[in-house]
Amino acid sequence: MRTAFVIIAALSLAAISASAQDAPPLRHHTDSQAFDAPEQDWAKQRAEKSPRHQEWVMVKSGERTVNAFIVYPEVKGKATSIVVIHEIMGLTDWVRSLAYQLAEAGYIAIAPDLLSGRGPKGGGTADFADRSAIGQAISALPPDQIAADLNSVADYVSKLPAANGNVAVAGFCYGGSQAFRFATMRPNLVAAFVFYGSGPDKKEDVARINAPVYGFYGGADERVNATIPKTRALMKEAGKKFDPVVYEGAGHGFMRAGEDPTNLNEANKWARNQAWERWKGILKKL
Repeated sequence: MRTAFVIIAALSLAAISASAQDAPPLRHHTDSQAFDAPEQDWAKQRAEKSPRHQEWVMVKSGERTVNAFIVYPEVKGKATSIVVIHEIMGLTDWVRSLAYQLAEAGYIAIAPDLLSGRGPKGGGTADFADRSAIGQAISALPPDQIAADLNSVADYVSKLPAANGNVAVAGFCYGGSQAFRFATMRPNLVAAFVFYGSGPDKKEDVARINAPVYGFYGGADERVNATIPKTRALMKEAGKKFDPVVYEGAGHGFMRAGEDPTNLNEANKWARNQAWERWKGILKKL
């Protein structure tokens, strides 16, 4: 039986404040705006089988428009919302599948395409022909634009009739670091869930965090885990709640890899299942 060891991760990311605006949703019942990676066909099939209501919405962010995928739970009361920040691969079918799973657990999940308007045709992730180009485009995104887009999406989802006003953030890989960064910029988040992402390394950034931050890390991911010591000290000094867990044997990206039927690392599958149960347990207590 593997055990989970508690640690935390850190990375230098500047926090930049930005204003956010809402816009009425423009709904599209289509899958065409997600990146259809052949190796994620299993995720696309899983997403398409979900009976829960889904739609694409366009959210105003200053002079920009952010395309976002949203899925609603089947619940009686108003639900907590979760902003899902995608990996360096952009808004993929796996991200949509994860949004469905969060809705199945009882939460409104909204996944913005941070590449909205940055695609070769003025679209988003789906306009790119290959993942290497997607990663390069994401890496080139201005930090203030990312901040504004995430704030706009959080404002939008918090005001939906089906929402209770509480907003959490979750991110994976690149998105994990952005989720930690978002916690430094949005004081009214109810929680931040950082999956194999790194955190801020400046006292002034850490001081702005109000939400509890929960980390999920793979034991075979030293690139990220090596950044732990400085952020641990900063978070402790600032009196902030940070509760990370490292899953022994799992690699970077284990939440996606652990679902992939071609995955050969059993530790990824184990870590994904353990992390998912932990995540749902924390969400129930919010």
